[in-house]
Amino acid sequence: MESRTFGYARVSTTDQNPDSQIDMLTAAGCDRIFVDYASGAKEHRPQLDLMLEMLREGDQCVCVRLDRLGRSVQNLVALINRFNDMGVQFKSLTEQIDTTTPGGVLIFNVFGAMAQFERDLIRERTNAGLKAARARGRKGGRPARLTADQVKEVRRKYDGGTMTVFCQVGVLVLVM
Repeated sequence: MESRTFGYARVSTTDQNPDSQIDMLTAAGCDRIFVDYASGAKEHRPQLDLMLEMLREGDQCVCVRLDRLGRSVQNLVALINRFNDMGVQFKSLTEQIDTTTPGGVLIFNVFGAMAQFERDLIRERTNAGLKAARARGRKGGRPARLTADQVKEVRRKYDGGTMTVFCQVGVLVLVM
């Protein structure tokens, strides 16, 4: 089967015009161009999903800029890893990343390391924030729906075999 070159373009709103991206992708030799009119923050973008379904081993995916393809560094790394697993080459025109070259693979791996570093920093900040909140007496989670007295009353009625606990307390509770 002959390899194909697919282009992917994205603009954030329908008011924006993808023509410059389409022109660059056409000049780069793309056989087919997929265009999404959606925020990069959206997890599922219809044209990206369609392109991912159509890509086969030996194909190439081209985008104008990395931020047009990935929602975040982590998302971008996951997509490019998916391409690698599928045997699909990736190329970004602006950043000149090309996974068919050793230099492109190196740059991509640096991005992967940065994504892992970003995840670790987020986890570290989250844990520090939770620890600080606990030190101030804050308890995580949503507020309890029942007071301690209401829980005791429900347990007493449940243990006593009363069938109208819900009606008397006003809250459906599963007590174990």
